[in-house]
Amino acid sequence: MKYTRLTKEQLEELHPEFANFLATQSIDKKEWDKIKIEQPHIAEQELDVFSDLIWEGVLTRAEYLENFSKSHGFLFQCGETHIHSIVLHVKDESVDLLSNEGMKFLAENMFTDAIEIRTGKKEYAQDRNPSIFALIQQGAFLSDGRFYNELERIISG
Repeated sequence: MKYTRLTKEQLEELHPEFANFLATQSIDKKEWDKIKIEQPHIAEQELDVFSDLIWEGVLTRAEYLENFSKSHGFLFQCGETHIHSIVLHVKDESVDLLSNEGMKFLAENMFTDAIEIRTGKKEYAQDRNPSIFALIQQGAFLSDGRFYNELERIISG
């Protein structure tokens, strides 16, 4: 397995897609129920293959990620060969970016000495999709890129 198996909730949400996936292998509901009982290892393999297909599609389309900790905000733009980053560091240790008050502080103090802003660009250490997946495993989530693009526009000019 290249990524991780989708959660039970994710699989339930993708039930129609999973049914189509099984149908492409000529497996109907009756056959699937039989496989789950008589060959659970085959059922596990099918879930793993399906999960990898879904992850591959999501990661291929991923353009922006965000990851916040108590004192840092990491904004990423995922290009074809490089990942671009904007890193925000709140210097005041009493501010928690994981709270509404912390995000309000960030918005009100973005271009002051209270917030350190760094940018970077890095070639993927491995293939693009596994690199993006590794960031998601570390807590990043897909975003629409508005925050990244707004900051990039202001920073660059």
